[in-house]
Amino acid sequence: MRSNLIAIGAIALLGFAQASLAADEPAHRSAGTTIDDATITTKVKADLVSDPVTKAHQIHVKTRAGVVQLSGFVDSAESKQRAGKIASDVDGVNKVHNNLHMKGAKRTAGEVVDDGVIKTKLKADLVADPVTKARQIEVEVNQGVVALSGFVDSSAAKIRAGEIAHELAGVTSVRNDLQVKQP
Repeated sequence: MRSNLIAIGAIALLGFAQASLAADEPAHRSAGTTIDDATITTKVKADLVSDPVTKAHQIHVKTRAGVVQLSGFVDSAESKQRAGKIASDVDGVNKVHNNLHMKGAKRTAGEVVDDGVIKTKLKADLVADPVTKARQIEVEVNQGVVALSGFVDSSAAKIRAGEIAHELAGVTSVRNDLQVKQP
């Protein structure tokens, strides 16, 4: 009896997990495709963690329809190259957009705080804007350089996110690596 209840609970949790993964996706994407993408993302992240060259905490991974997007700021060209290779070697990956950027020189505590303030303000502005969906946009800031990544619904959302970032005080440049979702 107890094992039946556990099995029913596990099935229910799996169903809720599938529904929540698919909640942000358009109707034409199946739950299976969304779960496959989540599995690819998890595998890429795990492989980055186990690699001695890459620092997984510096790399954001998003997947849509087998297309993996790597973003963030890394310490070396070797780390960028290695992360791209790791992602491309994962089963189910059709293409890799390696949007990793190199970090600048060592930063002071004040610069790190300034970058954090820019990131927080930008995320708030993206949430408030009616064109952008902040949950679709990954924001990283390093020495005033903003890197935007993720998969957005439209070209208008991509353009608007870049405009919002450019308007913020303290931003020195914007790297808009957002990808428009394809059906």
